[in-house]
Amino acid sequence: MSNLSTGAEQAISKHQKLSRITFLRRIMFMIVGSALVSVALEIFLVPNNIIDGGIVGISIILSHLTHFSLGIFLVLLNLPFLLIGYKQIGKTFALSTLFSVILMSIGTTLLHPVQAITIDPLLAAVFGGIILGIGVGLVIRSGGSLDGTEIVAILVSKKSPFSVGEIVMFFNFFILGSAGFVFGWDHAMYSLIAYFIAFKLIDITIEGLDQSKSVWIISDEYSRIGDSITSRLGRGVTYLQGEGAFTGDDKKVIFSVITRLEEAKLKSIVDELDPKAFLAIGNIHDVKGGRFKKKDIH
Repeated sequence: MSNLSTGAEQAISKHQKLSRITFLRRIMFMIVGSALVSVALEIFLVPNNIIDGGIVGISIILSHLTHFSLGIFLVLLNLPFLLIGYKQIGKTFALSTLFSVILMSIGTTLLHPVQAITIDPLLAAVFGGIILGIGVGLVIRSGGSLDGTEIVAILVSKKSPFSVGEIVMFFNFFILGSAGFVFGWDHAMYSLIAYFIAFKLIDITIEGLDQSKSVWIISDEYSRIGDSITSRLGRGVTYLQGEGAFTGDDKKVIFSVITRLEEAKLKSIVDELDPKAFLAIGNIHDVKGGRFKKKDIH
């Protein structure tokens, strides 16, 4: 009985240790992500009159018009949405978002006196967008957010036929468009460039360069192809039983999950063993369990 008790205590202790490590890791990435966003805003975008979408974009415009600190607007404008998120979405998400927003506000305030690295608006849009996207992606991947409009989009999407992305895009269409009236249409177009680059970098940061992909292969050489995927890519495969709709013939379907970086190699394996094989590859948002191993910062 004592051995069972000791084993249970060790398992609980190990779980608690892993939970602390996970928690500290998320905090670290929120800090790094918020710091990167602060750098992107104050060192690249704001000095060149380039805005981002959402609450950040509105804050930049209001800061420019009123000459008050950007950090003040970042906190004040996000607070109402955080209260909504706390009640409707969850305590952890709201607190993580509040923590990240406060860090971003402090960062922009501290960096405001620092001189911009470049006064070329195109360079500022490109590099500012890259840094901004990585920073926002790290915060989102760690369980938080930096923009209250995302909270509104999540809630509205539950009661409307529009997705979260479509709702956010709708908000940002007006916010980025307003930059044309405040800063001029050249700067509005630079803002669109920065926003597009940041949007892409957010995806890459969240999903990773090794984004998961599902693979479906139909071939008479299924055994050789499956063995090659296992031996040359180190990925597990599953054979599914299929039937041709037109011929009625039994078919073996290979199913596997690979990373984006392994896609080219897989295609070469299939072409090498059966150039006429049917091959379908699709993106997967998440994968867990089995033999699939993927690095994650959570």
